[in-house]
Amino acid sequence: MFLHIGNNYVVPIKSIIAILDLEKTTISKDTKEFLRIAEEEGFIKAINEDIPKTFILTEMDKKSRIYLSSISSVTLQKRANALKKLTVDSGKE
Repeated sequence: MFLHIGNNYVVPIKSIIAILDLEKTTISKDTKEFLRIAEEEGFIKAINEDIPKTFILTEMDKKSRIYLSSISSVTLQKRANALKKLTVDSGKE
C-alpha cells in the first residue's frame, strides 16, 4: 500500500518511520538541527512550492529520505490508518 503525501507523490506505507507536524516539532532545537543537517546532506525532498506543514521520515533500501508536505500530519495519519485498516480487513497483513 502507498500513502499519497501530496502533489502526485506516494510513499510505501512500510517505509514510513514517522509523520510529524513541522510547526510543533521544530520548537525543539534538536529537531531543527536534525532537519538542517538532513537538508545539507540532501536527504530532504520538498514535494511542492507551498509552505510545508508536515515532514515524513522514511527509509527504503537502507536509505533515509525526508519529504516535506503541505498536507497536515493529522490528515496524513488518517489516510495511513485507513489504508492499514483496509489491509487488515482484507486479510493482507
